[in-house]
Amino acid sequence: MTHIAVVGMGGTIAMAPSASGGIVPSLDADDLIAAVPGLDAPELKITATTLRSLPSPSLGFADLVALSDRVRAEIAGGADGVVITHGTDTIEETAFFLDLTVPEDTPVVVTGAMRHPDAPGADGPANLYAAIRVACSPDARGLGCLVVMADEVHGARFVRKSHTSSTGAFVSPGFGPLGLVVEGDPRIRGAARTGLTLPADPRVGERRVGMITMALADDGTLLRLAATDPPVFDGLVIAGLGAGHVPAGLVPLVAEHAARIPVVLSTRTGAGSVLRQTYGYPGSERDLLERGLIHSGFLDPAKARILLQLLLATGATREQSKAAYERFR
Repeated sequence: MTHIAVVGMGGTIAMAPSASGGIVPSLDADDLIAAVPGLDAPELKITATTLRSLPSPSLGFADLVALSDRVRAEIAGGADGVVITHGTDTIEETAFFLDLTVPEDTPVVVTGAMRHPDAPGADGPANLYAAIRVACSPDARGLGCLVVMADEVHGARFVRKSHTSSTGAFVSPGFGPLGLVVEGDPRIRGAARTGLTLPADPRVGERRVGMITMALADDGTLLRLAATDPPVFDGLVIAGLGAGHVPAGLVPLVAEHAARIPVVLSTRTGAGSVLRQTYGYPGSERDLLERGLIHSGFLDPAKARILLQLLLATGATREQSKAAYERFR
């Protein structure tokens, strides 16, 4: 018998219309499982826990630490796979947090819904069914945390939400899904894990990492407001223009931050890696990396922030942080 533990965190998949208008979290993990046909196979044991009942923008690092602890406890208790139901707004950040803090080979799968259960064409039951099937698959072992939506299997470090409402909102830019679910059968080609594991240290919520997105004619107001003494941030992620660039006039401000705290250089484009040695003008990637910024590789700004939060919680040095990001180049 295969034991799959389902952990509910809330989100659209668990919402229903409220008397005051709009949808709100209402359903627990047992309700979600009961709505999915085809899970009564005698060889399948499903247990359900509702850990949180929140819209995903309201989740914090304390919630992610509790979730990571719960996932590892379910695995230690004999679960053959763990499925988390979650809101889609921050599903990619939670999945990446689990990817970094749950080292076991047991499949860990996060899923959700773009349409609530009372909406026409609600996708939650199909997504939960596919996620459970993937969690049962031996081919999903050792791949780290996975996100399953719309019958596609995505790696946590690649996946992004790319649309506000489409049921096909989740993509892995530049890489594509790791597999598909066809007639309930997972077809997974896999991708090696990076080998990086960090503790889900409760102090992660005490660290403050800012994320500042660059824009045309940015005058640096946000950077100046963040340049306090002592620093208001423990670390900073710059979502740069193009291949990892900032306006030339902001270089001194960025360098000032990098001299005091870890500053990670990412890109706002939505796909691709920050470059290293193509452009040489002031504010280019070469210029910024020479001034001490840390290269984020293929990690988008949101995931680069998650990694920096965890690194700061463990007291990682600048060199240790650089080495960690090199795994995602």
